Amino acid sequence: MEKRALLNSQAAATRSGLASRGVLRLEPSERIGVLASTRSLLLLGMVGAEQWLGFATSPEALDGLPHPLDRWSRRVVGALAEQLGVVAIYPFEGPPYWPFQAWARRAEPLSPSPLGLLIHPSFGLWHGYRGALAFETEIDAPAFDAAPGPCESCIERPCLDACPVGAFSSAGYDVAACAAHLAAPAGRDCMENGCRARRACPIGREHAHSPEQARFHMRAFFEARTIQSVGRLN
Repeated sequence: MEKRALLNSQAAATRSGLASRGVLRLEPSERIGVLASTRSLLLLGMVGAEQWLGFATSPEALDGLPHPLDRWSRRVVGALAEQLGVVAIYPFEGPPYWPFQAWARRAEPLSPSPLGLLIHPSFGLWHGYRGALAFETEIDAPAFDAAPGPCESCIERPCLDACPVGAFSSAGYDVAACAAHLAAPAGRDCMENGCRARRACPIGREHAHSPEQARFHMRAFFEARTIQSVGRLN
């Protein structure tokens, strides 16, 4: 794909209310299903609080129906794909799910964090992916240095000590302990202001979610966890 065409696609994504999150080329073995003819992907998502207002004022955010962010993403990314004449795919479609995290590490300088989230050297833990555009042409993906991630030089690792119930450890993420804490009065701070462990990370603090955005994501996580638990009991 010509550089001008890529820039036009990225500009269209920005106008639609999404951030361009990098590009990558697919290997022949990855070209399956709806991606059979795909050569390149342009990842789309959110960075910090920059795209939040566009969603928060959308019909999906205000109609009281389930999964507002997924429905908004499908509408916005789908309209953009139709405008550009390409295919749209989403990280919440599945199972099986598309490997967005693996793709992200090929598209941007991301690395694992002790919390299990991918950390960006500028945005820290305050970023996410809402979809991708699949192009049949090859995009010249910009190169980036494969430098060590910010967690490699973080000696204190305050994120691991900040969780009130020690849900994050070398053994992994204790989802049940986290959800139980959120259900209790002691978990109000995390529910209202966002995960304490995530907030403790010093990287990209200027991109941290607003209280409204933090509450939305924490409640979405808690509700999804509750539904899963009820499903196992039934």
